[in-house]
Amino acid sequence: MPKVVSDAGPIIHLAQINKLCLLKRLFQTVLISERVKFEVFDEGARLRCPDAEEIMAALKQGWIRVEPLPVLLIDRILHLAKGENISNSDAEILLLAQDRQAILLVDDKVLSNLARMFGLRVLNTWTILLESLRKNSIELNEVENAVMELGAKKHKLKDQDAVRILEIARKIADSSKK
Repeated sequence: MPKVVSDAGPIIHLAQINKLCLLKRLFQTVLISERVKFEVFDEGARLRCPDAEEIMAALKQGWIRVEPLPVLLIDRILHLAKGENISNSDAEILLLAQDRQAILLVDDKVLSNLARMFGLRVLNTWTILLESLRKNSIELNEVENAVMELGAKKHKLKDQDAVRILEIARKIADSSKK
């Protein structure tokens, strides 16, 4: 299984549609920083977000794991955050993924582009759903429902992007029938 480090976005979005388990199926273990834990659980619990309970269960089960940052990365995190005008949290997960030679799960386009410049493989909520469909972990209608529920309400998905995701999903579903 590939190593994976996640930003808050994919975890929150998948939990909002009750599909957080897809991360466990695809990767077995997902590493996060302490700051990401604060965003995905602590803040969610404080705001009484229903998805915080699902995230807490994953943390208790240990398949989402808070990974301590190596001391050697601390100075680099601050330097990267300032130099690239990104948050310390974003710099942490980017450098943690690089340090662990891991895939980075992130929905933010700026951070995705920066991660690719660092040579990292990047997946987002939509590519996780499509990969899960390809591996028969979910059905086409579940991807369609996710696009409707997340895309319009929470993810700021542009109409043309939603159409493209659904086209790809249908091709994956069609090819798995053959």
